This record gives sequence, C-alpha cells and structure tokens, in this order.
Amino acid sequence: MANRIVINFCIGTEQDRRTLSFIGRATAREKFSGKVPETEITAYIERNFSDHTLRGELNNISNQILVVFVDGEVAGYARVTTKGERPEIFQGKSVARIADFSVLERYHETATRKQLFEKCLCICKTKQVIWISEHEGTADMDLFTANGFIRSTAISGVNDLGLPLVYLIKE
Repeated sequence: MANRIVINFCIGTEQDRRTLSFIGRATAREKFSGKVPETEITAYIERNFSDHTLRGELNNISNQILVVFVDGEVAGYARVTTKGERPEIFQGKSVARIADFSVLERYHETATRKQLFEKCLCICKTKQVIWISEHEGTADMDLFTANGFIRSTAISGVNDLGLPLVYLIKE
C-alpha cells in the first residue's frame, strides 16, 4: 500500500511553529551528526529553530515554508526564499533559493523527497534562476542534479557549521 503524502504551507500558527521546530531539530541532528561536534549542532538548532527565529521566518513574506507529512506523521520540510544575500553571478536576475530542504532518513526511499522537491520547484517557476547550497555528501544531491540543477564552480563558501558548500543552479 502506498504512503499518503500531504504537503502543507506553514502560515505561522503556534502549531506550525511547533511542527517546524520539531522537524527542523530532528533533521538537523540527522544531517550534521558525525560531521561536526554535538555542541555546534545544538547551537545551530537553537539559532535556527527557536520560537523567536521561527516567528520571524514565518512572518517574512519572502519565505514560503512547506512541511511534508507521511501517513499523518511529519517527515520533512523545505524553505523557499527570495531574501538574503546571493552570489554576484545572479546580479540583475529574478532569483529564488531553496534555502532548506530536509527529510528524515526513514522517508528517503519513499516518494516523499520527490514530491516535496517538486512543490519547491512549482513555487520557483516564475524565477529566472533557482539556487541551492548544500554541504558535500548530502543525501539529496542526486535528487537535485536529477532535476536539472548543475554544480557551479564559480561560487564557493561554507555553511553556519563550517562545512564546505556545493552550489547548485538551475536557469
């Protein structure tokens, strides 16, 4: 029997903030454990998934945040944004960034990641450029490249935890 997958937009209710906090914390631990010290992961989670931070992110009209549920259980989230700094090579272009894309490991082999990513792409369809920055070795790299994203060698950087980033672009 196929899993029932539902994707909802977060609108900033208290329940949305609780759900986003839970899934953000859980996926961050999975994504970064073994790559950086636990104390850095804890600090990262507190910076990015506190109630105060989530209120600001959810109330910013430049952000669209999605949460995916599988059979009624929260499985992942994504954040698409047009705010923030962007690489110089995008100057003068209409740009969107898939700034966060995380699905719990136990849902990686289901259609969950694919459907969540397709929804992100739908949100971005009016933009000239869509970009993603992820650390090397992320489980989603194949999903991104299979959907037409190309690695850029013109951009480099590190994330909040000091992990080198890979920049992927779709024009």
